[in-house]
Amino acid sequence: MTTRPIRPRRSTLAVPGSNPKMIDKARGLHVDAVFLDLEDACAPAAKAAGRKNIIEALREGGFGEKIRTVRVNDWTTPWTYRDVIDVVEGAGAQLDCIMLPKVQDAAQVHALDMLLTQIEKSHGLEVGRIGIEVQIETASGLIALDAIAQASPRIETLIFGPADFMASIQMKSLTVGEQPPGYDVGDAYHHILMSILMAARAHGKQAIDGPYLAIKDLDGLGRVAGRAAALGFDGKWVLHPTQVDLINETFSPSQDDYDHAENILDAYAWCTSEAGGSRGAAMLGDEMIDEASRKMALVIAGKGRAAGMKRATVWQPPE
Repeated sequence: MTTRPIRPRRSTLAVPGSNPKMIDKARGLHVDAVFLDLEDACAPAAKAAGRKNIIEALREGGFGEKIRTVRVNDWTTPWTYRDVIDVVEGAGAQLDCIMLPKVQDAAQVHALDMLLTQIEKSHGLEVGRIGIEVQIETASGLIALDAIAQASPRIETLIFGPADFMASIQMKSLTVGEQPPGYDVGDAYHHILMSILMAARAHGKQAIDGPYLAIKDLDGLGRVAGRAAALGFDGKWVLHPTQVDLINETFSPSQDDYDHAENILDAYAWCTSEAGGSRGAAMLGDEMIDEASRKMALVIAGKGRAAGMKRATVWQPPE
């Protein structure tokens, strides 16, 4: 299992690498991560200029504590190697991750890892510091998930790419992320999301949901984001500033849940201590808590702390 630090990504903003104005605007938005895109949001004729824009933007800085990622083109295109070489040689010290789209198998991750290592060594960069974000966007990628998730210690996230995935499996729908017409027996995406989540958790990675393209439909965004958050996904992409607050809220615990989680941790720590009677299980109000409760509470409390939440109530041991 990886020992890379887990950096929260409730909201990840997609920004076209060919648009300096949008890159500049991204600096001031309240998102956890920004990825500068050389793939779908950058036309073939604009790839070279996009690389230059991204290098200049990374060198200029101003992104604060945001995770800085660049999405390169996938390995089936003629642009991938030049994307990686130019960006990492030009601004590797200011870059946190490379996002690799349409990953089909572990070999594609191995190739990116080796290329990054060679660039780092030849340019005096810390070897292994730049992480990899993997996009699962095809049936082949989903089937090879377990091997992909273990392909490199650089991997930080597994990301669901809904639009390309829908095309890959020939889903009968043009509305990205929504249930296909005629599918009325459950959630058409449940198996996909759970597969990505299981692989991520088994190998210590974050699971991130992809974009919701109907930018003005905040109700739809909330519904789709709530589905992923309920399963346990860590965050979701945003495409527009209007989506940011909703996504940050959806992937953060409610105040009541956060307080309850912190109180479980405090109460269980006291109950298992000598002062609390060294008990393995105890009551917190009308609820029995034990070691399993502590593990569940750690998840919710961790998400709340990462979101900067403050406690409204604090449990106190009985006198």
